[in-house]
Amino acid sequence: MIYMADTADLSALKELYDFFPLEGVTTNPTILKQSGMKLSEAVEEVARIVGEGMIHVQLISTTADEMVKEAKKYKSYFDLGDNFYAKIPVVAEGFKAMRILKDTGMNVTATAIFTQQQALVAAKAGADFVAPYVSRLDNISSHGIEVVRDIARNMNEYKLNTKVLAASFKTVDQIYRVSMNGSHSATISPELLLQLIKHPMTDISVTQFLKDGEGLYDVSF
Repeated sequence: MIYMADTADLSALKELYDFFPLEGVTTNPTILKQSGMKLSEAVEEVARIVGEGMIHVQLISTTADEMVKEAKKYKSYFDLGDNFYAKIPVVAEGFKAMRILKDTGMNVTATAIFTQQQALVAAKAGADFVAPYVSRLDNISSHGIEVVRDIARNMNEYKLNTKVLAASFKTVDQIYRVSMNGSHSATISPELLLQLIKHPMTDISVTQFLKDGEGLYDVSF
């Protein structure tokens, strides 16, 4: 499982990158709005924290030609090289842009996916990642986990190189279930990433170890 942080909260990212084995960060216009930063500032600051990790930046253009120009500009402006991924919604112009960008060697993440067919078409268009929205699917009674399962199954059955990047979570259980249903990766809010590694029995065990070990560990370090 590839873990990514779905945020532009710099303090949260710094805390997470201190210990959590993250491999990248995803952003979108809503996340930028919540951060209070403009794109130029947010991506530069995130890049300092992420280092050699992936940074997925969502495009806001509405035509394929403009999407291509926008993606190329961001990749050169932020000088991210192969760590840059252009996030493109799965609409007609988006599919067109994906094919053009892949022909130039650009990394592409297809986003705003709600069906197995949208993901499969994006994969055939060359997307490196496809991002189905789990909670948003659940909110409209469309069974987000099952959609992720079907997409992951397609990637394997048709021997496509595209990875499933499950997104939009409200619970740790959803993350658990997508990981058990073939998702290659997940992008998760800082709050849920911290909850992911927590368990009260772990805390109890550590406390007991410390108590039992008092006076027994006599090798200095």
